[in-house]
Amino acid sequence: MRTIQFREAVCEAMSEEMRRDESIYLIGEEVAEYNGAYKASKGMLDEFGPKRVIDAPIAELGFAGIAVGSAMNGNRPIVEFMTFNFSLVGIDQIINNAAKMRQMSGGQFNIPIVFRGPTASAGQLGATHSQAFENWFANTPGLKVVVPSTPYDAKGLLKAAIRDNDPVIFMESEQMYGDKGEVPEGEYTIPLGVADIKREGKDVTIVSFGKIIKEALKAAEELEKEGISCEVIDLRTVRPMDQETILNSVKKTNRLVILEEAWPFGSVSSEITYLVQDQAFDYLDAPIQRITTADTPAPYSPVLLEQWLPNAQDVVKAVKKTLYR
Repeated sequence: MRTIQFREAVCEAMSEEMRRDESIYLIGEEVAEYNGAYKASKGMLDEFGPKRVIDAPIAELGFAGIAVGSAMNGNRPIVEFMTFNFSLVGIDQIINNAAKMRQMSGGQFNIPIVFRGPTASAGQLGATHSQAFENWFANTPGLKVVVPSTPYDAKGLLKAAIRDNDPVIFMESEQMYGDKGEVPEGEYTIPLGVADIKREGKDVTIVSFGKIIKEALKAAEELEKEGISCEVIDLRTVRPMDQETILNSVKKTNRLVILEEAWPFGSVSSEITYLVQDQAFDYLDAPIQRITTADTPAPYSPVLLEQWLPNAQDVVKAVKKTLYR
């Protein structure tokens, strides 16, 4: 099987869907002439032209609103934010229009739209460019939230998101665009709301998603050397969440560690913790452990940033804590 970059998987997904359906178009800052800020739309302007690959001004509220309106009129827009930090400028359109229009119109309007771009930290970008927004958007009824961690998942999930008749938040990472992975050349999609067991194990369950799951997999490899078997679950879709896969795993391992790159208060890990204590409490042999970023704005200093972000050693410590070692 061929190996391609994450950005190429994203580009293939969009291009294949645009060839299939002429109502799909891409709009965002630098998506056309510059081939995308992270080159995730390379070559698409040449193939589809300026009416379907549209360079927008630096006005997220404006082009998000245009896209929502066009979705109400039969189009299927893909909106790229250069970073989801900039989506805050257009969040009124996402939450008060895209997410709510179907319910407020009594089902008269579907909003088949994808908002995509990078989330969370990407090195020394400072406090206002390093925020994770998965839990923000997942808190909104009417939105689906997808956070892939591999090129294979990115392509399959993005194609499914584009075909979905509801608004989807599709969150990537600046630090994953160059990641390489196996992606088949043939047609495939991955259904939204289905988690993936990236590594099977029997002693403890680790749940994570997005680029930070790499730290969970590193930790699992290190712990295996000590005879500790970790099952690593990649949520892939934060909302709707695959509760069954999480619960079945916890019932098998009797221990749970949750890793995410977000602040602790009101986080995705908070929701998973509630789910497991509510529906699988009797199976737990130890308190649930969760690992998040520090509860502060992201620092700029690389020394402080290293302390702020979770890492594999944090996961190792949490796993051993659940095992009373």
